This record gives sequence, C-alpha cells and structure tokens, in this order.
Amino acid sequence: MPEYDVAIVGGGPGGYVAAIRAAQLGMTAVLVEKERVGGLCLNWGCIPSKSLLWNAEVVNLVRDAATYGISFDNLRLDMGAAIDRSRGVVDQMVKGVEFLLAKNGVRTVQGEAAFASPRQLRVRGLDEPIDAKAVIIATGARPRQLPGLAPDGEVIFGSREALSLRERPEKVVIIGGGPIGVEFAQFWRAYGVDVTILELLDHLLPLEDEEVSLQLERAYRKQGIKFVTGAQVAGAEARNGRATVRFTAKGAEQELDADRVLIGIGFEANVEALALDRIGVQVERGYVKTGPELQTTAPGVYAIGDVTGLLNLAHVASAQGVSVVERLAGQTPPALQYQHMPRATYSQPEVGSAGLTERQAREAGYEVKVGKFPVRANGRAKAINQNDGLIKIVSDAATGETLGIHMVGPMVTELLTEASLAMTLEATPRELGWTVAAHPTLGETVKEAALAVAGEAIHFWTE
Repeated sequence: MPEYDVAIVGGGPGGYVAAIRAAQLGMTAVLVEKERVGGLCLNWGCIPSKSLLWNAEVVNLVRDAATYGISFDNLRLDMGAAIDRSRGVVDQMVKGVEFLLAKNGVRTVQGEAAFASPRQLRVRGLDEPIDAKAVIIATGARPRQLPGLAPDGEVIFGSREALSLRERPEKVVIIGGGPIGVEFAQFWRAYGVDVTILELLDHLLPLEDEEVSLQLERAYRKQGIKFVTGAQVAGAEARNGRATVRFTAKGAEQELDADRVLIGIGFEANVEALALDRIGVQVERGYVKTGPELQTTAPGVYAIGDVTGLLNLAHVASAQGVSVVERLAGQTPPALQYQHMPRATYSQPEVGSAGLTERQAREAGYEVKVGKFPVRANGRAKAINQNDGLIKIVSDAATGETLGIHMVGPMVTELLTEASLAMTLEATPRELGWTVAAHPTLGETVKEAALAVAGEAIHFWTE
C-alpha cells in the first residue's frame, strides 16, 4: 500500500499549486479532484470571466471607433462566440495544469474523497485507500443558497450558469454589487443588455475604499449601468421564462422584472462529503477552522483556500498551499499577511487594492495621511483615452508606513504587483516617490500618489 508524503483533496489554485510545490521539494504527492483540475477559478470563475471581460473591452472599443477615426457599417455582435472563446481558453489552461502535474510526477486521482482517518482517504470508485503523512483540504467553496433566492438554473442562476449563457438577454437584474456583480454587469452592458445591480450596502464594491467605489459608480452611470444601493432583496420568483425581484430601498418596497437574475453574493465551503466529523476537524460558520499555520484541529490535516473562509481569492489559496508544503518539507516560509494581499476587480475602469482603506486605518487608531492622484492627469491614460480613475495611498503620519494602496483606473490590476511588493517590503510613500517610473506609463500614477502624501505631486496641482 503506497504512502505519500502529502495528499491534497481539491485541484483548484490552492491544491494543484501545493502539489507541484511539494513535488519540487522532493515530496511524493497525490492530488484528488472530483471534476477537472483548476477548480472553480480556472473552470467557472477567474479565467472564463476575464476572457469575457476582454471581449467586452473589445466591443466597447469598437463602439467608440469613431473617436479613433475608424468607421464601418453593419456592426454585429455575437455573445455566443464570446462564450465559446472563453471555454476554449479554459480548456487550454486545464490542459496546461494537467501537463505540469504530470511532468512534476504528481499522481492525479479523479473522484470524491472522504476521510477514513486523519491520514487515510477513501475515494469513490477507487478500490484502494490513499495513505499519506499529511493531508491538505483544498475543496474550495460554492455560491451560497439564500432564503427567497432559490436558483432554477435557467432564469435565476449563479455565476456558473451565467458563464454559459450564449443568448443575449434584454434585461438582467444582478443581486450583489461585489466583484462578481460588477464584472458581469460590465460584460452584459457591452452587449447592450439593460442591467441593474442591487447592493445591500451603501456602495458598489463595498469592501473597497469609499473614494474608489464612488469613482466606479460614476463610471458606471456614464456607461448606462444602473444600480440601487441600500437595497434589501426580499426574494425573486421565476414565471413563464421571466423573473420578478422584490426589494426594499429608501424605505419603499419595489419590484423589478427581468429576463434573467444573477445571484452574485455569498459563498459556502465544500465540506459535506469529507466526513470531517470522523477525524475531529472543527468547522466554524461553515468553514474549516485553522490555526496560524493552516493546521486544522486534526493532527496532520491542513486546510487552504476558500474552504477556510480566510480570504476567498485564488492567489491567496496558492500562497497558502506553498506555505503549508514548504513547512512540511522543513522550510520556514514567512507568515502570510492577509491584510497585504492584493485584491482585483476587472470592471472598466479596473479596481485594485492592498492594505487598509482610509476608514479602516482611522478606525484602527492611526493618524492618517493620504496622497491622491487622478488618472486623468496621466499621459498614458490620455493617450489610450481612458481617463476615469484615482490612485490613493494611505499612510501612517507618525511612522511613514504605507497602510494601503487603492486604485481605480485603466489596467490598474497590472499595478497590483507593484503595490503588493511595496507592502511586503514595507516601502514608505517617500521611497515609492523616489522610484523612477518609465514615461509614459500608468505606473507613474503610483509614484505621483506617493509624492502627493507629502504634497509633492509633480503633475497635478491641488490648492
């Protein structure tokens, strides 16, 4: 009976990265995945949605062709072709992950796993058990079922069904103004869909810095994307191929009719099939409870990614996977700083952030200094005709520490690595201001916002 150094349950961005890193460190690894490797992110999340959003950006450029001296007749848009292209991208990426797992000597087993003991797994359809010195739970999460919002998969649905919708609906209501909601709104609006977002809290992207959210809301109004904030959704009903959404906003009960309703809020961990009670793994609020090094309450069993509920982002899951296997191999990786993890939303304009918002910093007791730089003052932004946005740096006035970097504008998600590196290396705004940025680039906006903390921005005047 073979014994592996590590067995990983779930082949998403946490699981497959952990498996590959384990193999690199000379460990024997087995990966169990019940569907396709890549998990929700690669198959039904990050990758296909970003493919569709690129289509939306191309469509918007084509619609604005006259600005660039280009004219044509008989524009035709095929949303189904965009869906087909996104699925093709997914297939290529899945094959790439399968190739990497095989080349690194990771055994991949397809099936649903459950614990027989803390170090033994049983996989449905597999005769022999899988024994390992350590097991990593990486089963991810799925959209949560909400009272009064039961999806039927056709009229009322979640993001997975939305990513397969080939026919353009006339009118869509999106419940939830977080990243899922605003991204699908962007895609559908590009194809001429009448879109309304209903968000419970005061702003779209309510977890972002308030000024960033306000900038995005301004841009969405210009694009004709409607939204209602402070909207308490009571329920949605499907009848005869259409839906009615009931909600309360500003003290008044209201209704919206739509061809489709997207539920873009809430996730819950995939833990039911694992038989965690059998081995003493504790679950809190539906998520696997972990300690500082992602150890569960069962010896030798770890959990990473969305199943932990710590921060539901693919790159966080990958970082957690690497951290766990490096510790298993006897290394001492640095502790993960969740507060510094970059967060990206692929709207138009894009949103990217790392660290504390201004409000969070003040509530934490910091004496705050802020530097801001408008995207419209940047030469590259002008050149590509994308002028909406703001770069904002939040710092501690007492120590000069950079507490947060918040961005909304063209391609700012590509600036997140710079922001994340600055937070990791504890760069101060003064040091960011010393950085020489190539001209003309969008990266100059970060340098200018850093200079603005001390009132020294070069390319923008404030009274």
